[in-house]
Amino acid sequence: MTLTPHIQRGPNDPGLENPDRRRLLLGSAGAMAAVSVLGFTPLAKAEEPKSLPDFAAWKERNALIIHSANTMETERGAIGSGVVTPSDRLFVRNNLPAPPEQIAADPDAWEVRIEGVKNPKTLTVGELKQMGITTVASVLQCSGNGRAFFPHGASGTQWSVGAAGCVLWTGVPLKDVVDALGGPAEGARYITGTGGETLPDGLDPKTVIVERSVPTRAMDSALLAWEMNDEPLPVTHGGPLRMVVPGYYGVNNVKYVKNVAFTESQTDAKIQASGYRIRDVGVSGAPDQPSMWEMNVKSWVTAPLQRGRKGRNMIYGVAFGGTVALDKVEVSVDGGESWKQARFLGPDLGPYAWRPFVLAADLDAGEHRIVSRATDAEGNTQPEGRTDNERGYGHNGWKDHGVTVAVS
Repeated sequence: MTLTPHIQRGPNDPGLENPDRRRLLLGSAGAMAAVSVLGFTPLAKAEEPKSLPDFAAWKERNALIIHSANTMETERGAIGSGVVTPSDRLFVRNNLPAPPEQIAADPDAWEVRIEGVKNPKTLTVGELKQMGITTVASVLQCSGNGRAFFPHGASGTQWSVGAAGCVLWTGVPLKDVVDALGGPAEGARYITGTGGETLPDGLDPKTVIVERSVPTRAMDSALLAWEMNDEPLPVTHGGPLRMVVPGYYGVNNVKYVKNVAFTESQTDAKIQASGYRIRDVGVSGAPDQPSMWEMNVKSWVTAPLQRGRKGRNMIYGVAFGGTVALDKVEVSVDGGESWKQARFLGPDLGPYAWRPFVLAADLDAGEHRIVSRATDAEGNTQPEGRTDNERGYGHNGWKDHGVTVAVS
């Protein structure tokens, strides 16, 4: 079978040959540094481990809250106003310990099995690179981002807002691979990706394996990615190969992907069958509950966070619409009593990317509760409150995500 390579471009794709790409990445870091220079400080946090684990030792320590060896959150004050999140500031969330670095020694040799298509085949990353290529800007966000705001003490990492970032993924569109293999088999309703982590001995694999199913409607945007932010995809974030589903919560973006199958049913792995399900507080997870698939519209303020000066203040934040482009972001400096529309910053990298925003506001001395709310192109707007649920998933209420700033 001959696989014909081509280059795919689209509204999400700044272009692999675009000389401004590197400047864009560096500019994002510079914008964050500028926020720090202006004196915007992160919110106080609890005592935490002092050093980064070995597999993430290359990260910028001062930009991260270390929750555990497998969970690291970007400080709110380190998010800044950049369009692209620098890799060394991007949050880390692994359901299993990361594989050894040796798996990326020869990334082109990594193999992935494609099943549930008319001509199933095992392909190397090197072969995938000959089948097509695109770059998509997409928000990567943990399902539990915002969990710390739930009053019932939802179990899991107590993320505030920093389990999210906007990154550039480069790889082959999954649709190109599937088309080259004859298309999906009849009756396929889900895309099921399986991770390549080493599973602990003595346990039923289905209870620990990272294997997620998403509806086949995601195929048009999904890709098999081998680069992140114009660099080889690090093992820390799923390299040598990751299945990326733009607009979907991070758990569906399967790291170290070893198998992609088009299936009639969702996988019966625990992480799918009962995990990452929306249910009432106190209720166990079950397959008939809503799964954490498409993200909802969301925004939050990134500066100032604690203090401001009387007079003109520049209020920064980020917003995104999941699988839907944004329409607008509004900011309130009085806890939601009144609103003003903010201005988007930087280039629009497509419907899956976030949009940094800014509002110039004149603030009197005293305390100000600063909140933001985003509206997407379909008219969906962030609600004021949260939807309480057992695991603290999908929180996009604007009230909890605000900050109280003392102005003097």
